[in-house]
Amino acid sequence: MHLQRTRLTWIYPTLLTLGLAQPVTAVEITDHLDLGGAIRGRLDYDPDRDISKFSFDTVFLTADYHSDTWIAAAKYRFYGDAYPFQYTDKVGDIAFAEYAWVGYRFTPEQQLQVGQSAVPFGLAPYFGSTFFETLGNVIGLEDTQDIGFKYLAKHADWDLQGAYYPIPAEQGRGTSRGGRTYGTSVASADTYVVDGSDNHESNILVGRLARHYQAGDWSGEVGASLLSSTLENQDTGRDGQRRAAALHATAQRGAWGFQAQAARQQMSPKNPGDNRLVSFGSFDGTFNVAAKGNLYVADVSYSVPGQYGWLSGIKLYANYSLFDKDPRAFQDSQRFIAGTSFSVGPLWVALEWLHGKNDPYIGGSSYTQSLGAGGTNQWENQLYSNIGYYF
Repeated sequence: MHLQRTRLTWIYPTLLTLGLAQPVTAVEITDHLDLGGAIRGRLDYDPDRDISKFSFDTVFLTADYHSDTWIAAAKYRFYGDAYPFQYTDKVGDIAFAEYAWVGYRFTPEQQLQVGQSAVPFGLAPYFGSTFFETLGNVIGLEDTQDIGFKYLAKHADWDLQGAYYPIPAEQGRGTSRGGRTYGTSVASADTYVVDGSDNHESNILVGRLARHYQAGDWSGEVGASLLSSTLENQDTGRDGQRRAAALHATAQRGAWGFQAQAARQQMSPKNPGDNRLVSFGSFDGTFNVAAKGNLYVADVSYSVPGQYGWLSGIKLYANYSLFDKDPRAFQDSQRFIAGTSFSVGPLWVALEWLHGKNDPYIGGSSYTQSLGAGGTNQWENQLYSNIGYYF
């Protein structure tokens, strides 16, 4: 049921922060409180697997509180009763919080957030322009959330974010043993995962430092990130480690945008079995990830100026990501996405061609092993579209 499903529902990035051209139409309840959300549908087309579906995607609700000193934000998502979660009976059988935190502004440039918040690592808020996101997402580095404390500060051209998360994101509703979350994180493997492991991540320390620049017609930022955590294996009772580091850069000139990142993830688990693998999970599923490897991301985009009748906010983009695994016997994973996003009246649309090799969420490659030892080791293709009404 889970092994070969196409996990397209995690191509979700929140419209309030993603730099793609989505409308923001939250309802102002008071001068300080806004409520909003979205209803989304999705189109999946993969002729090689005889998949041609237009179905319900998700409903999510958001709340945002803002004053001169106190701030807060929350977002909760509901899935189920539609592809690829057709094995559930109703919407809400799979549900989880994306984020939920309360913050305090010391100054307009400094704040502290407490709760479940986005982990500040690498290109922010996402590793590129795509709606589907990059391989960084499925190895637990992009668009992830944990529970703890995050400090944010800006000074002149410098941007600093530091966080301590004692525990990972809260598990929501679903059928998976350890994948009932929005962001991908270290998880207790389900029984269908061959060579799966049971590690709990804790004491997660993250730091991100970036500097904004202006050079003639060009602007952007360069930055570095570090992550460290403890991996407690529930079978052996022994502690391993997770380490990650990244360098990133962005550049913008007029309508053109460029992003690049190189990251290293190195995990040393204390599994009873294969220490070359660590099980991760999200969106009601778990799978293996190579414990050691390098991630490379490159992204180019072009924002089309003007409005054409009901059509506006057109953005064209292409993104490539590579997960280069250390073990020679493991097959590297690659993902290339070419797409566009735009608004049509009250609707926001993303349309993307997905091209992946040893990618658990593109084509028919192995869901549980593609990011580990490898899957079909051939290029797979799909067409995906997400259509949303945001309120």
